[in-house]
Amino acid sequence: MSTAPWPIEIVHGQPADLRAVNAIMAEAFDPRFGEAWTPSQCMGMLALPGVWFTLACIDGRPVGFALARTVLNEGELLLLAILPTMRRRGIGGALLRSVIADARDRGAEMLHLEVRANNDAVQLYRSAGFSKIGERRDYYRGHDGKVFDAHTFSKTID
Repeated sequence: MSTAPWPIEIVHGQPADLRAVNAIMAEAFDPRFGEAWTPSQCMGMLALPGVWFTLACIDGRPVGFALARTVLNEGELLLLAILPTMRRRGIGGALLRSVIADARDRGAEMLHLEVRANNDAVQLYRSAGFSKIGERRDYYRGHDGKVFDAHTFSKTID
């Protein structure tokens, strides 16, 4: 994996940053897989306790984000997306490390996530120490009605 020749700034998102999150999601998530959330889903999730999002910025421009939550001693990575033109530059790894650290700081001992079975991000999660613990058949439904399995992964937070 190559890394960016510029610094990646990781910042905690604010409600005003949701416009950038939605723009990233529109580019990053292919509608044929049915993975993107609507703006109202994101806003509704952020209204819940224990939910936060983080932006990855380069030269002040958001290029990726992660949305996560904690409940008691468990955390969940809900969404992680990088602009397609900025992938494979260490941005996803930086966001993931930030989510893990934030979840630990919030008292989580375990972090969970779901990902489409054939998503390239599976490699990122495995390299960060996540292990597959389950599967949900036909979990994602694309815009054409085609369905895709989701894999569930977990990682103990040290």
